Amino acid sequence: MESSEGLLTEEQRENVEVLSPTLKSPRAKSSSVLLSEHGIAVRHVRRTHSGKHIRVKKDGAGGKGTWGKLLDTDVESHLDRNDPNYDSGEEPYELVGTAVSDPLDDYKKSVVSIIEEYFSTGDVELAASDLKELGSTEYHPYFIKRLVSMAMDRHDKEKEMTSVLLSALYADVINPTQISRGFFMLVESADDLVVDIPDTVDILALFIARAVVDDILPPAFIARARKMIPESSKGNQVLQTAEKSYLSAPHHAELVERRWGGSTHFTVEEVKKRIADLLREYVESGDTVEARRCIRKLEVSFYYHEVVKRALIFAMETQSAEALILKLLKEAAEEGLISSSQMVKGFSRMAESIDDLSLDIPSAKTSFQSIVPRAISEGWLDASSLKASGENGQASGPDDEKLKQYKKQIVSIIHEYFLSDDIPELIQSLEDLGQPEFNPIFLKKLITLAMDRKNKEKEMASVLLSALHIEIFSTEDIVNGFVMLLESSEDTALDILDASNELALFLARAVIDDVLAPLNLEEISNKLPPNCSSGVETVCTAQSLLSARHAGERILRCWGGGTGWAVEDAKDKIQKLLEEFESSGVLGEACQCIRDLGMPFFNHEVVKKALVMAMEKKNDRMLNLLQECSDEGLITINQMTKGFGRIKDGLEDLALDIPNAEDKFTFYLEHVKERGWLLPSFGFSDAS
Repeated sequence: MESSEGLLTEEQRENVEVLSPTLKSPRAKSSSVLLSEHGIAVRHVRRTHSGKHIRVKKDGAGGKGTWGKLLDTDVESHLDRNDPNYDSGEEPYELVGTAVSDPLDDYKKSVVSIIEEYFSTGDVELAASDLKELGSTEYHPYFIKRLVSMAMDRHDKEKEMTSVLLSALYADVINPTQISRGFFMLVESADDLVVDIPDTVDILALFIARAVVDDILPPAFIARARKMIPESSKGNQVLQTAEKSYLSAPHHAELVERRWGGSTHFTVEEVKKRIADLLREYVESGDTVEARRCIRKLEVSFYYHEVVKRALIFAMETQSAEALILKLLKEAAEEGLISSSQMVKGFSRMAESIDDLSLDIPSAKTSFQSIVPRAISEGWLDASSLKASGENGQASGPDDEKLKQYKKQIVSIIHEYFLSDDIPELIQSLEDLGQPEFNPIFLKKLITLAMDRKNKEKEMASVLLSALHIEIFSTEDIVNGFVMLLESSEDTALDILDASNELALFLARAVIDDVLAPLNLEEISNKLPPNCSSGVETVCTAQSLLSARHAGERILRCWGGGTGWAVEDAKDKIQKLLEEFESSGVLGEACQCIRDLGMPFFNHEVVKKALVMAMEKKNDRMLNLLQECSDEGLITINQMTKGFGRIKDGLEDLALDIPNAEDKFTFYLEHVKERGWLLPSFGFSDAS
């Protein structure tokens, strides 16, 4: 082949030499373009890595003796795989398109199926579990948006179910910030939602109002959202409607809660009563079809273990009803109405409480031991999942017998306290037992019994816990008691539907009442066994509650008020009652005011303020009040000692305002020690 350089004239070669620096530049035009601009015909020859020359396909352009179009880039190369110089690297690359998966799209598809199943079954526990297993917690605001938007286009039943599920997921599965974000996304998309749902404004406003009433959205949400929403948008109308039409109305909480036909969930007492009624009617009629229909109508499939337990108790109480009861349980299991796991839980709970039941039904243990093999042989009870029958509470040694006896005694003590509200009497009873090593067990039993009662008893339990911490319980006792509670929280939840949330409130309340320090929550979490995920989640819920705005006031009244005051309010009331006594001198009225405070664990503040007032006013009448309180048992010796200890610790600061404070305190100390108000170990030089 003739060299391309030989085809050029002398003038053209000079032009090429002039252009050569330009051709080396990476930003320069292609050599074909530059040469052609100078009127030079370029033969398109490309040399491959293997040394072969590939000629450009001719299409007849350029005329005879030419090499085709000057700027022809449509090169068609032919590689022969049989060629000895064949190089597979010269084969053209083939791009294969693959679909890129979007995690958010996958999440949205998954939550739709979870929501659809929840609307079908009403199983809150299952929906929460499925959402946890799904993971991708950062996308939870999209779950809120999809759940509410799907419910908006359905009946009132689904709307109510949605509000119930949101309350159940709050803090435990979805944190408060994500719930607020989800609702804000709904408000933002109101203009789009109204295209498919004409009454979007009213329905979404009601969802927001219900969330505020249920304490899963802060009231400030509306004000914050309004700042970020255009005034002309439907979202702004939603916020205005929620605030003015629902949350500002008289008795708005009751109206909002009942707007969709009432709640779909019942209290534990109501569920238990319905179960007892349907079992009683079934034994009278013998109609298993109707009984199963009534069980299904309860719509608490996650609580059917209670049906099993109560049915077994019914069979033991009434021997003639045993055959009918077992027939109902068998048919409910075969139909799938009562799942295998619920059946096993019911039998397991019965096995755990059989000793206590035997006190009322002497033949209970014998009956239960005959029912279990029969249920297993008929195939409606899974023997492999059932707890060993030996776990029936029998004492295996002196220590177990001692613990068993202690538990019976403290149950009576706690029941008496719930009736009398007498904290000093309860403390005296515990001291009489003389078993401080079991203090954590007392705490566990106290809170477990309170959780199965009304808010009044829950408030009383929190107040008692504060008193016990000051009087006879150490912080270690409190921590260990809560660890025991959380370790058994899954079992507790079998009897108490909302056990996890209530335990979280008890934990948070203990921190607010200074029974526990915030760091103790981490200590409790670290002490839990690795498989106790529900306990860890409960601690996290308590921490979330404590981190919320105005947490102190809300948690202090978490049981609907009760005897607890805010610390500042209590101090103010103590100051006023002491000033009134100082002017009137009426002992009976002053003692009654202290009693009305209902804070026996805070009476050390009464002692402290009374002593300071006596020093300031040089009036020893306050000692008469303290004497009366001591004689009545209104202020315990521990509270009295703590009050004097606080004065002793602050004497240096007190002496700045009251020069003779130290002399006065020494006088008061000798006075009260003669009368036995203080613990014998308390001395002027001792640490409080």
